[in-house]
Amino acid sequence: MSDSLRKSRIGLGLVGAAVGGVAGFFVFQWIFRQGFYALIIPGASLGLVGGYCVRGRSVPFAILCGIAGLALGLFTEWRFFPFAKDESLVYYITHIQGKRPITLIMLAIGTVISFRLALGMDEKRPSTFSDR
Repeated sequence: MSDSLRKSRIGLGLVGAAVGGVAGFFVFQWIFRQGFYALIIPGASLGLVGGYCVRGRSVPFAILCGIAGLALGLFTEWRFFPFAKDESLVYYITHIQGKRPITLIMLAIGTVISFRLALGMDEKRPSTFSDR
């Protein structure tokens, strides 16, 4: 694959990841208004759409999406559940360990899913074993 094609795919993947992240944030908001808590959704949708748009396997892109999925999960949680003592994002990030375990677990799962879905898949290769 040429370098310019790879860069254009990464660029398209980044745009897709941004669109997926925004969509995931609003889906989380909609689900939250229904009475459910789905913190995995923003990061997972970021990785899903980004991985679909990149159309290939790129570990650096997947790492970037994993980090972005974690950041989006933290931002989403902060927007809906800031600390009462101080509602700033900096305070929230520095005191994240005070959150409930389920919140931390969902942040971790959303990050891993974001990475994995953004990793994509290799193109299918023919089997190396021949039929006899």
